[in-house]
Amino acid sequence: MKKQTEYWLNAAKDDLILINEIIQNEHLSNMVAFHSQQAIEKSIKAILEEKEAKVPRIQNIINLNGRIEKYIELDINQEIFDQINELHIDVRYPTALGLLPEGKPSKEIAHMFLKTAFAIYKNIKDYLSG
Repeated sequence: MKKQTEYWLNAAKDDLILINEIIQNEHLSNMVAFHSQQAIEKSIKAILEEKEAKVPRIQNIINLNGRIEKYIELDINQEIFDQINELHIDVRYPTALGLLPEGKPSKEIAHMFLKTAFAIYKNIKDYLSG
């Protein structure tokens, strides 16, 4: 595995560790959502780093997932994946950080985001390690 690929995976793992630290705090459900999106994005970019010449500077995880389908098919709940993708943040608008169109995600949705992000990370890590 390339060193840069490991950096992407480690960055995704850091997001997951942070989520585990804050998941019980309902007030921080937006941050759980944001870091779930980040963990997924970084995990997918690890595959692109390993397999392709250049990692695109895009955050849309649906688009990124389409780019890795020739290497790996992720087992995802499409509805949750679509919701997480809505969290793509334009850095010019920090007040929207981790918010869905209807506002902060519920604690239950935040847990689903974490579960999805962890499953994708694990699936990709196993693929790249094997």
